[in-house]
Amino acid sequence: GEFQIEDLESRGEWETNIDDWIALAKQTKEDKTYPWPGASNVKYPLVTTAAMQFAARSYPSLVPSNGKVVNATVIGKDQTGQKYEKAQRVSTYMSYQVMHEMYGWEEDMDKMLMMLPIIGTMFKKTWFDKVEDKVKSKLVLPKNIVVNYWTVSLDETERISEVIHMSRRILKEKQNMGIYADVELSDPVAATNLMPDDAMQNSNSVPYTLIEQHTFLDLDDDGYAEPYIVTFEYTSGKLLRISRRYHLDDVKLKDDGKTIATIKPIQMYTKFGFIPNPDGSFYDIGFGVLLGPINESVNTLINQLVDSGHLHN
Repeated sequence: GEFQIEDLESRGEWETNIDDWIALAKQTKEDKTYPWPGASNVKYPLVTTAAMQFAARSYPSLVPSNGKVVNATVIGKDQTGQKYEKAQRVSTYMSYQVMHEMYGWEEDMDKMLMMLPIIGTMFKKTWFDKVEDKVKSKLVLPKNIVVNYWTVSLDETERISEVIHMSRRILKEKQNMGIYADVELSDPVAATNLMPDDAMQNSNSVPYTLIEQHTFLDLDDDGYAEPYIVTFEYTSGKLLRISRRYHLDDVKLKDDGKTIATIKPIQMYTKFGFIPNPDGSFYDIGFGVLLGPINESVNTLINQLVDSGHLHN
């Protein structure tokens, strides 16, 4: 309920704007009947060109051709050079991880740098997969990470809800492996407010909509809510999994050595922002906001000139 009512509705206007920005960047043509049917409908690629130029400049800086994506920095005195040598080893190993072990990391970075300047906010999820026994990373679109619009940061928010569309087969596999509870679910129903408009709507292809919520729960009734990950099926609200979101080493006890004082949660999400939003909200802005109105004006002027020439001819 908290996910649907409070967080989702707080960013309703922003979600609507995203669709407009993407349509502008894709130069999507709508049917025009004014000033007459078949009137000129040119879409000038102003936003698209700006985004491509940003991506072309930023990608080589973040993903250099020599493969050294990670560069550890030495802090403090290093008289013997041991810190520098360790930094080099860490840099080499982590660069190997992101470029070769994390399937799709480089491709996701390429996509992210193209979409980021248009929308203004993108996310990456990084976690240790116990089943595959390795660190994994994936790009998450901004519509699929739901936090309250006025959240200060990911580390301070009470809830991060990831919208996950999962096929019937993969969900059943996770139930068979014991990752999700083996609860009975009815046929998936397209959650139209959480799915792309052009998603297939027939019963064989409609995925389940899951919500993986990184939140805090007081399951032991000690008055302190601990970090957990709760996964449930959106339409029915049926619980599939609850897992802890902290390492045991990050639990700090009070002086009595028994009562929990604080727990540092694991943060799996990284936010990439383009330009901070002037209204102070969590979701940053991009060229969709900055160049959108100018792009619309350019489109209008071009179309008026073409229509004028058409009339004169």
